[in-house]
Amino acid sequence: MKIAISGATGFVGTRLVEKLHTEGHRILVLTRNPTFAQKVFPSPAFPNLEIIAYTPSVSGTWQDAIAGCDGVVNLAGEPIAEGRWTPERKQEILNTRKLGTQKIVEAIAKANPRPSVLVNTSAIGYYGTSETASFDEDSASGNDFLSQVCREWEQEATNVKDTSVRLVILRFGIVLGNGGALGKMITPFKLFAGGPIGSGQQWFSWIHLDDIVGLIIQALTKSTMEGVYNATAPQPVRMNDLSTTMGNVMNRPSWLPVPGFAIEAILGDGAKVVLEGQKVLPKRTLESGFEYQYPNLQSALTQILT
Repeated sequence: MKIAISGATGFVGTRLVEKLHTEGHRILVLTRNPTFAQKVFPSPAFPNLEIIAYTPSVSGTWQDAIAGCDGVVNLAGEPIAEGRWTPERKQEILNTRKLGTQKIVEAIAKANPRPSVLVNTSAIGYYGTSETASFDEDSASGNDFLSQVCREWEQEATNVKDTSVRLVILRFGIVLGNGGALGKMITPFKLFAGGPIGSGQQWFSWIHLDDIVGLIIQALTKSTMEGVYNATAPQPVRMNDLSTTMGNVMNRPSWLPVPGFAIEAILGDGAKVVLEGQKVLPKRTLESGFEYQYPNLQSALTQILT
Protein backbone atom coordinates (compact mmCIF):
# COMPACT_ATOMS: atom_id res chain seq x y z
CA MET A 1 0.00 0.00 0.00
CA LYS A 2 0.86 3.68 -0.16
CA ILE A 3 0.04 5.37 3.15
CA ALA A 4 0.10 9.09 3.97
CA ILE A 5 0.86 9.84 7.63
CA SER A 6 0.67 13.14 9.49
CA GLY A 7 2.38 13.31 12.87
CA ALA A 8 4.82 10.69 11.58
CA THR A 9 7.82 11.98 13.56
CA GLY A 10 6.02 11.69 16.89
CA PHE A 11 6.18 8.90 19.47
CA VAL A 12 3.57 6.66 17.81
CA GLY A 13 4.17 7.87 14.26
CA THR A 14 7.86 6.93 14.23
CA ARG A 15 7.16 3.34 15.26
CA LEU A 16 4.27 3.11 12.80
CA VAL A 17 6.47 4.27 9.89
CA GLU A 18 9.18 1.77 10.85
CA LYS A 19 6.68 -1.08 10.98
CA LEU A 20 4.95 -0.21 7.71
CA HIS A 21 8.31 0.23 5.98
CA THR A 22 9.55 -3.19 7.09
CA GLU A 23 6.33 -4.67 5.66
CA GLY A 24 7.16 -3.17 2.25
CA HIS A 25 4.62 -0.35 2.09
CA ARG A 26 5.31 3.06 0.56
CA ILE A 27 4.98 5.97 2.98
CA LEU A 28 4.22 9.64 2.51
CA VAL A 29 5.27 11.69 5.55
CA LEU A 30 3.41 14.99 5.99
CA THR A 31 5.53 17.19 8.24
CA ARG A 32 5.95 20.79 9.35
CA ASN A 33 9.71 20.20 9.64
CA PRO A 34 11.17 18.32 6.65
CA THR A 35 14.76 18.71 7.94
CA PHE A 36 13.89 16.97 11.18
CA ALA A 37 11.91 14.29 9.35
CA GLN A 38 14.94 13.54 7.16
CA LYS A 39 17.02 12.97 10.31
CA VAL A 40 14.37 10.64 11.76
CA PHE A 41 13.89 8.77 8.47
CA PRO A 42 17.21 8.96 6.54
CA SER A 43 16.69 8.06 2.90
CA PRO A 44 19.26 5.19 2.78
CA ALA A 45 17.32 3.39 5.51
CA PHE A 46 13.86 4.39 4.20
CA PRO A 47 14.03 4.21 0.39
CA ASN A 48 10.25 3.85 0.03
CA LEU A 49 9.48 7.03 1.96
CA GLU A 50 8.69 10.50 0.64
CA ILE A 51 8.68 13.64 2.81
CA ILE A 52 6.16 16.40 2.06
CA ALA A 53 6.27 19.78 3.83
CA TYR A 54 2.88 21.01 5.00
CA THR A 55 1.13 23.45 7.31
CA PRO A 56 -1.58 21.38 8.99
CA SER A 57 -4.15 24.17 9.31
CA VAL A 58 -3.70 25.62 5.80
CA SER A 59 -4.81 24.33 2.40
CA GLY A 60 -1.97 24.00 -0.08
CA THR A 61 -0.21 22.04 -2.78
CA TRP A 62 0.67 19.41 -0.16
CA GLN A 63 -2.93 18.21 -0.44
CA ASP A 64 -2.26 17.03 -4.01
CA ALA A 65 0.04 14.34 -2.63
CA ILE A 66 -2.94 12.49 -1.10
CA ALA A 67 -4.14 11.43 -4.57
CA GLY A 68 -3.07 7.87 -5.25
CA CYS A 69 -2.61 6.93 -1.60
CA ASP A 70 -4.46 3.83 -0.39
CA GLY A 71 -4.92 5.14 3.14
CA VAL A 72 -4.31 8.15 5.38
CA VAL A 73 -3.34 8.09 9.07
CA ASN A 74 -3.82 11.40 10.88
CA LEU A 75 -1.78 11.48 14.10
CA ALA A 76 -0.99 15.21 14.24
CA GLY A 77 -1.80 17.39 17.25
CA GLU A 78 -0.17 19.66 19.82
CA PRO A 79 0.93 17.64 22.92
CA ILE A 80 -1.68 17.86 25.67
CA ALA A 81 0.27 17.11 28.87
CA GLU A 82 3.28 19.36 28.33
CA GLY A 83 3.08 22.83 29.86
CA ARG A 84 0.33 24.91 31.42
CA TRP A 85 -3.03 25.27 29.74
CA THR A 86 -3.04 28.98 29.09
CA PRO A 87 -5.97 30.23 26.97
CA GLU A 88 -3.59 30.44 24.00
CA ARG A 89 -2.33 26.89 24.53
CA LYS A 90 -5.85 25.50 24.86
CA GLN A 91 -6.72 27.12 21.56
CA GLU A 92 -3.62 25.58 19.98
CA ILE A 93 -4.52 22.13 21.37
CA LEU A 94 -7.96 22.44 19.78
CA ASN A 95 -6.90 24.04 16.49
CA THR A 96 -4.10 21.61 15.64
CA ARG A 97 -6.60 18.77 15.89
CA LYS A 98 -9.75 20.36 14.50
CA LEU A 99 -8.24 22.39 11.66
CA GLY A 100 -5.58 19.78 10.92
CA THR A 101 -8.23 17.10 10.47
CA GLN A 102 -10.38 19.48 8.43
CA LYS A 103 -7.55 20.00 5.93
CA ILE A 104 -6.79 16.27 5.72
CA VAL A 105 -10.47 15.60 4.93
CA GLU A 106 -10.40 18.42 2.38
CA ALA A 107 -7.37 16.82 0.71
CA ILE A 108 -9.10 13.43 0.58
CA ALA A 109 -12.19 15.01 -1.00
CA LYS A 110 -10.03 16.60 -3.73
CA ALA A 111 -7.99 13.46 -4.42
CA ASN A 112 -8.38 11.48 -7.63
CA PRO A 113 -8.11 8.61 -7.06
CA ARG A 114 -9.12 8.85 -3.40
CA PRO A 115 -7.75 6.80 -0.52
CA SER A 116 -10.10 4.06 0.64
CA VAL A 117 -9.66 4.71 4.38
CA LEU A 118 -8.88 7.46 6.90
CA VAL A 119 -7.60 6.37 10.32
CA ASN A 120 -8.01 9.40 12.57
CA THR A 121 -6.76 9.80 16.11
CA SER A 122 -8.92 10.87 19.03
CA ALA A 123 -8.44 10.29 22.76
CA ILE A 124 -10.14 8.72 25.76
CA GLY A 125 -10.44 12.26 27.10
CA TYR A 126 -13.69 12.11 25.10
CA TYR A 127 -15.38 10.44 28.07
CA GLY A 128 -14.42 12.87 30.81
CA THR A 129 -12.99 11.60 34.10
CA SER A 130 -14.31 9.33 36.86
CA GLU A 131 -12.97 7.12 39.66
CA THR A 132 -16.10 4.93 39.63
CA ALA A 133 -17.57 4.71 36.12
CA SER A 134 -16.47 2.47 33.25
CA PHE A 135 -16.58 3.64 29.65
CA ASP A 136 -16.70 1.85 26.31
CA GLU A 137 -17.20 3.07 22.74
CA ASP A 138 -20.96 3.52 23.31
CA SER A 139 -20.54 5.79 26.35
CA ALA A 140 -21.53 9.45 26.22
CA SER A 141 -18.99 12.25 26.05
CA GLY A 142 -17.94 14.24 29.11
CA ASN A 143 -18.32 17.97 29.68
CA ASP A 144 -14.78 19.24 30.25
CA PHE A 145 -12.23 20.85 27.91
CA LEU A 146 -10.69 17.60 26.64
CA SER A 147 -14.13 16.15 25.95
CA GLN A 148 -14.94 19.21 23.86
CA VAL A 149 -11.65 18.89 21.96
CA CYS A 150 -12.32 15.23 21.16
CA ARG A 151 -15.91 15.87 20.05
CA GLU A 152 -14.91 18.66 17.65
CA TRP A 153 -11.90 16.63 16.44
CA GLU A 154 -14.04 13.58 15.69
CA GLN A 155 -16.75 15.67 14.03
CA GLU A 156 -14.25 17.02 11.51
CA ALA A 157 -13.13 13.47 10.73
CA THR A 158 -16.73 12.31 10.30
CA ASN A 159 -17.10 14.68 7.34
CA VAL A 160 -14.90 12.32 5.27
CA LYS A 161 -17.85 9.95 5.05
CA ASP A 162 -19.42 12.38 2.57
CA THR A 163 -16.73 11.18 0.13
CA SER A 164 -17.60 7.48 0.73
CA VAL A 165 -14.20 6.92 2.35
CA ARG A 166 -14.14 4.42 5.22
CA LEU A 167 -13.44 6.12 8.57
CA VAL A 168 -11.88 4.56 11.66
CA ILE A 169 -11.51 6.76 14.76
CA LEU A 170 -9.11 5.43 17.40
CA ARG A 171 -9.49 6.91 20.88
CA PHE A 172 -5.98 6.63 22.26
CA GLY A 173 -5.28 5.77 25.87
CA ILE A 174 -1.89 6.53 27.43
CA VAL A 175 0.71 4.91 25.16
CA LEU A 176 3.50 3.04 26.96
CA GLY A 177 6.91 2.60 25.35
CA ASN A 178 10.47 3.89 25.51
CA GLY A 179 9.65 7.58 25.77
CA GLY A 180 6.29 9.31 25.97
CA ALA A 181 4.48 9.42 29.30
CA LEU A 182 6.38 6.44 30.72
CA GLY A 183 9.73 8.05 29.96
CA LYS A 184 8.86 10.89 32.33
CA MET A 185 7.92 8.48 35.13
CA ILE A 186 11.01 6.25 34.95
CA THR A 187 13.60 8.72 36.29
CA PRO A 188 12.18 9.00 39.86
CA PHE A 189 12.11 5.19 40.09
CA LYS A 190 15.72 4.96 38.95
CA LEU A 191 16.58 7.41 41.74
CA PHE A 192 14.69 5.30 44.32
CA ALA A 193 12.07 8.05 44.59
CA GLY A 194 9.20 6.54 42.61
CA GLY A 195 5.60 6.41 43.65
CA PRO A 196 2.01 7.08 42.61
CA ILE A 197 0.95 10.47 41.30
CA GLY A 198 -1.83 12.26 43.16
CA SER A 199 -4.38 10.15 45.05
CA GLY A 200 -3.26 6.90 43.40
CA GLN A 201 -6.92 5.95 42.97
CA GLN A 202 -7.37 7.46 39.52
CA TRP A 203 -7.74 4.99 36.66
CA PHE A 204 -4.92 4.59 34.16
CA SER A 205 -6.12 3.34 30.77
CA TRP A 206 -3.03 2.43 28.78
CA ILE A 207 -1.82 0.58 25.68
CA HIS A 208 1.61 -0.71 24.63
CA LEU A 209 3.20 1.15 21.71
CA ASP A 210 3.45 -2.03 19.61
CA ASP A 211 -0.23 -2.76 20.16
CA ILE A 212 -1.38 0.69 19.07
CA VAL A 213 0.75 0.37 15.94
CA GLY A 214 -0.79 -3.05 15.30
CA LEU A 215 -4.28 -1.63 15.77
CA ILE A 216 -3.62 1.21 13.31
CA ILE A 217 -2.41 -1.30 10.71
CA GLN A 218 -5.45 -3.49 11.28
CA ALA A 219 -7.68 -0.43 10.83
CA LEU A 220 -5.94 0.32 7.53
CA THR A 221 -6.22 -3.20 6.16
CA LYS A 222 -9.42 -4.66 7.61
CA SER A 223 -12.29 -3.36 5.50
CA THR A 224 -14.94 -4.35 8.05
CA MET A 225 -13.55 -1.94 10.65
CA GLU A 226 -15.47 1.33 10.68
CA GLY A 227 -16.42 3.85 13.35
CA VAL A 228 -14.98 4.39 16.83
CA TYR A 229 -12.61 2.01 18.64
CA ASN A 230 -10.93 2.48 22.01
CA ALA A 231 -7.17 2.11 21.62
CA THR A 232 -6.59 0.86 25.15
CA ALA A 233 -5.51 -2.43 26.68
CA PRO A 234 -8.29 -4.66 28.05
CA GLN A 235 -6.97 -4.38 31.63
CA PRO A 236 -6.84 -0.75 32.87
CA VAL A 237 -5.31 -0.24 36.32
CA ARG A 238 -5.35 2.26 39.18
CA MET A 239 -2.38 4.61 39.44
CA ASN A 240 -1.30 2.80 42.64
CA ASP A 241 -1.15 -0.47 40.69
CA LEU A 242 0.89 1.16 37.94
CA SER A 243 3.39 2.43 40.50
CA THR A 244 3.66 -0.91 42.27
CA THR A 245 4.15 -2.81 39.01
CA MET A 246 6.82 -0.35 37.83
CA GLY A 247 8.64 -0.77 41.13
CA ASN A 248 8.50 -4.56 40.92
CA VAL A 249 9.74 -4.68 37.31
CA MET A 250 12.55 -2.18 37.98
CA ASN A 251 13.37 -3.65 41.40
CA ARG A 252 12.88 -0.25 43.01
CA PRO A 253 10.68 1.05 45.84
CA SER A 254 7.36 2.58 44.83
CA TRP A 255 6.11 4.17 48.02
CA LEU A 256 6.99 7.86 47.60
CA PRO A 257 3.88 9.62 46.24
CA VAL A 258 3.99 12.73 44.08
CA PRO A 259 1.41 15.13 45.59
CA GLY A 260 -1.22 16.52 43.29
CA PHE A 261 -0.41 20.13 44.15
CA ALA A 262 3.14 19.66 42.85
CA ILE A 263 1.84 18.54 39.46
CA GLU A 264 -0.69 21.38 39.41
CA ALA A 265 2.08 23.89 40.13
CA ILE A 266 3.88 22.73 36.98
CA LEU A 267 0.99 22.02 34.62
CA GLY A 268 -1.91 24.11 35.93
CA ASP A 269 -5.18 22.90 34.40
CA GLY A 270 -3.12 20.45 32.31
CA ALA A 271 -2.54 18.42 35.49
CA LYS A 272 -6.03 17.02 34.93
CA VAL A 273 -4.54 14.54 32.45
CA VAL A 274 -2.52 12.75 35.15
CA LEU A 275 -4.45 13.53 38.34
CA GLU A 276 -7.85 12.41 37.07
CA GLY A 277 -8.47 9.35 34.95
CA GLN A 278 -11.07 7.09 33.44
CA LYS A 279 -11.59 3.35 33.20
CA VAL A 280 -11.91 2.73 29.48
CA LEU A 281 -12.64 -0.71 28.03
CA PRO A 282 -11.96 -1.64 24.37
CA LYS A 283 -15.23 -3.45 23.71
CA ARG A 284 -15.44 -2.87 19.94
CA THR A 285 -11.69 -3.34 19.55
CA LEU A 286 -11.92 -6.83 21.02
CA GLU A 287 -15.02 -7.56 18.93
CA SER A 288 -13.00 -6.61 15.82
CA GLY A 289 -10.73 -9.58 16.50
CA PHE A 290 -7.69 -7.53 17.44
CA GLU A 291 -5.15 -9.62 19.35
CA TYR A 292 -3.06 -7.76 21.92
CA GLN A 293 0.61 -8.64 22.30
CA TYR A 294 0.54 -7.03 25.76
CA PRO A 295 -2.92 -7.32 27.31
CA ASN A 296 -1.74 -6.81 30.90
CA LEU A 297 0.50 -4.21 32.51
CA GLN A 298 3.08 -6.65 33.90
CA SER A 299 3.92 -8.04 30.45
CA ALA A 300 3.96 -4.56 28.88
CA LEU A 301 6.28 -2.99 31.46
CA THR A 302 8.56 -6.04 31.53
CA GLN A 303 9.05 -5.76 27.77
CA ILE A 304 9.68 -2.00 27.89
CA LEU A 305 11.77 -1.68 31.04
CA THR A 306 13.97 -4.78 30.81
